[in-house]
Amino acid sequence: MLKVEGRHSENDFFLGKQAMRESNARSYPRRIPISIKEANGIYVKDMDGTTYIDCLAGAGTLALGHNHPVAVDAMKRVFAEGGPLHTLDLTTPTKEAFIDEIFSSLPEEFAKRAKIQFCGPTGGDAIEAALKLVKTATGNRTILSFQGGYHGATHGTMGISGNISPKLNVQGLIPDVHFLPYPYQYRCPFGIGGDECHRISSSYIENLLDDPESGILPPAGMIFEVVQGEGGSIPAPVEWVKEMRRITQERHIPLIIDEVQTGIGRTGKLFAFEHAGIMPDVIVLSKAIGGSLPLSVVIYDENLDQWGPGAHIGTFRGNQLAMAAGTATLKFIKDNHLVEQVAYLGSKLMQKLKGLKQAFPVIGDVRGLGLMIGAEVINVNESPDRQGSYPANPKLAGKIQQECFKRGLILELGGRHGSVVRFLPPLIITEQQIEEVAAIFEDAVKAAVQ
Repeated sequence: MLKVEGRHSENDFFLGKQAMRESNARSYPRRIPISIKEANGIYVKDMDGTTYIDCLAGAGTLALGHNHPVAVDAMKRVFAEGGPLHTLDLTTPTKEAFIDEIFSSLPEEFAKRAKIQFCGPTGGDAIEAALKLVKTATGNRTILSFQGGYHGATHGTMGISGNISPKLNVQGLIPDVHFLPYPYQYRCPFGIGGDECHRISSSYIENLLDDPESGILPPAGMIFEVVQGEGGSIPAPVEWVKEMRRITQERHIPLIIDEVQTGIGRTGKLFAFEHAGIMPDVIVLSKAIGGSLPLSVVIYDENLDQWGPGAHIGTFRGNQLAMAAGTATLKFIKDNHLVEQVAYLGSKLMQKLKGLKQAFPVIGDVRGLGLMIGAEVINVNESPDRQGSYPANPKLAGKIQQECFKRGLILELGGRHGSVVRFLPPLIITEQQIEEVAAIFEDAVKAAVQ
């Protein structure tokens, strides 16, 4: 799997064309400089014939990996039966089967009161729909979001996401968004860490909402990820998630759980909110829900269904191939007990990475849920903060990423300053492949710190 360097290649040809013709906003090719020719399961092959383990998996989209027969066969059946490929929001048997499968996968208490809205093909569009939904239903305009959260790159979703840099040159983001402290225990916003971090976060938020001089108007909704993805694979403690549900429920604030990256088995449960045993008011699904094709939905409590016809529209709401592939993917995950396998393999990978943390002081923290894991890279040559955490080391994290790439492993970076190496393999990865991923990562860290 070794990458051959120092020669002109077909990769160079296609990357050169891409650099000339595509927007300066392109991102992944700058860190993962390949042109993909073939893909199967957890592997991709570039134009030069080099094979890589793909632990990016379409940023978590490819639950069953590349070109899984179950998803491909489902799409083929749509073609063979002569069904429509695009239906706006007109219904079809394919669409109804998809809804049946989704609703039967949700906790019964949630599903029996659920309504579904099909959105444009991206998770960002579904987040936009969720915001419109709760604002319409409550008549309020304030949105409570969280530091470190990521909800999309549209004008609206960027406004409720924590990352500052994309916002610097974009004026007029949506108003009345208030960012609250997320319980990031390794870099606790209160400087204390441990369980007290999430307890103080909960107490602070509850006090804020009850303070008549907080400056915050009655909220239309609260939104967060149970595991912050782009924010650095940061899982919220179960107790904190439960407290957020209690606090919002007692104050009649709709709770939106962003399951765009965590949903469909990624965290070792079908839906990440299930770890805490709560029932949200709204969940947003995309990425894996389309079986590798673009699709997004908002599923919400029927009491919120106060908007009128056409309140949220979009041409590509009726992607029949994605619905067919999504139905087949979800069935396969449930029938083959992949969620339990994800929990097991995630714990194996976590154990391996925590072992490397003991061997390499530059790995400051390892965290995550299921197969959504991050290793935060730090600079031990600088002074730690009052909590004892060393500063982020994005330069070294980038070097580790490139050393992994040279050895045939595709990983992405995230978190503060891009210092967290993120592991998002397809859910079909095997125990042997987990061992291989961990071994490559170890070799890459060794090379990067020399």
